[in-house]
Amino acid sequence: MSFRVFIPARYASTRLPGKPLRLIAGKPMIEHVYQRAQASGAEQVIIATDDQRIAEVADGFGATVVMTDADHPSGSDRCAEVARVLGFLDDDIVVNVQGDEPLLPSVNIAQVARVLAQTEAAQIATLATSLGELPEYLDPNVVKVVTDRRDFALYFSRAPIPWARDAALAERTGAERYASARRHIGLYAYRVGTLLALAGLRPTALEVVERLEQLRALEHGYRIVVAQAAEVPGAGVDTEADLLVAERQLRALQGVA
Repeated sequence: MSFRVFIPARYASTRLPGKPLRLIAGKPMIEHVYQRAQASGAEQVIIATDDQRIAEVADGFGATVVMTDADHPSGSDRCAEVARVLGFLDDDIVVNVQGDEPLLPSVNIAQVARVLAQTEAAQIATLATSLGELPEYLDPNVVKVVTDRRDFALYFSRAPIPWARDAALAERTGAERYASARRHIGLYAYRVGTLLALAGLRPTALEVVERLEQLRALEHGYRIVVAQAAEVPGAGVDTEADLLVAERQLRALQGVA
């Protein structure tokens, strides 16, 4: 199985400006992400950015960099530009790895590519994990997913889905409320033809309401297969507090106090 990894990275994060270049355990965050992508067995790993500062740092640790348009509304649009510019074939598989996931297990990157390659009926693959606690289930920043019996996505939502009606009416607060819920991991494998087609479509109604771009694919009839993640990923980084958590976790993995 052959696949490539694209890492979209932009400097102008609202909550954490310069996020890809913030240091974690002595290295820029984007370098940690790149190393995890490299370890996945990908044929090629490309950092897609619109910022020369990110490009220079990435070039310094040996990464392949493609400069992209500054006006892309999402990381998948940036990935689509890379696929188009480099002329990849419609059936080629690319994995979109977010540039703020320094603790993403390499095995998950390879897994999502393999799942798509093995599922001919799907145009996109992604991963999910079981939910940990009730607050996570109720948190709108935690995206939930429900699937059919063949593991194709039915819906993604920031709302708590599925909703255990009887447990909720009885005001139960235990695991019964969220036992069948799953947390979506924002890691995607695409066939290039699908990636390019989606980038050419306008945002859809559900996508706008939920602020979840994967709903554009569902609303247009694309099939997304969802697999249980091989490993539970560590924390992503959106805030200063997240940086501290990632620092502790990475130092623990490296055996550094």
